[in-house]
Amino acid sequence: MYKTILIVTFCFALLAGGYLYFARAVPSTVAGQFATSTLAFSDPTANTASASEGQTAAVSAPAQVSEQPAITTPSNEQSKENNMMNAVLHTNKGDITIEFLAADAPNTVANFIKLAEAGFYDGTKFHRVIKGFMIQGGDPLTKDDSQIAKWGTGGPGYQFADELRANNHNDIGTIAMANSGPNTNGSQFFINVKDNSFLNTKHTVFSKVTAGMDVVIAIENVATGQSDRPVEPVVITNVTFQ
Repeated sequence: MYKTILIVTFCFALLAGGYLYFARAVPSTVAGQFATSTLAFSDPTANTASASEGQTAAVSAPAQVSEQPAITTPSNEQSKENNMMNAVLHTNKGDITIEFLAADAPNTVANFIKLAEAGFYDGTKFHRVIKGFMIQGGDPLTKDDSQIAKWGTGGPGYQFADELRANNHNDIGTIAMANSGPNTNGSQFFINVKDNSFLNTKHTVFSKVTAGMDVVIAIENVATGQSDRPVEPVVITNVTFQ
């Protein structure tokens, strides 16, 4: 009996010692696994926050567009009514006559006509001029010199889709919509002063210069300063139709 008790006690001691050893060893391993898991989980959270901040920063500039009076995008019916019209951009450098390409870009043409008829372009400036490339205008913020830091970010308060057909060619003398990416057209446009074929899949061509290309070239050659802005303002006084 006495020997039996000793044997049982000895076995119990062995089992208890093994348990204590296991209990000491396992927590360090498990703790390491949880630490790694926590780190891996916290990193995506940090990345998500950074992405959110980046998106906010990215959309803050276009948000300025909402400060401009919203003008409803023209319908196709309005485009059909106006698609035979030509226009004259009257500037302080001379007149530029343009012919609309309504068959190729009906909605873009209708948009330009609607804005011009509302006087949207009156008093705006060609705010970006790059010799050997293009001259750009159509930003309503350029009417206000106190907003010069924001020039190039303004628009009508809405955006509309591109009309990029196979014959969409940014050739010299054509006029195309400026944008900040696919389907972000508004009111800004540019006149190509050379063939810019690399823009064909990016910017909708909606008209072409038929008279006054000498005026366009004169604007192209004005002195420019910071951000390619003309030193002396080049102003679109008004737009008339023929």
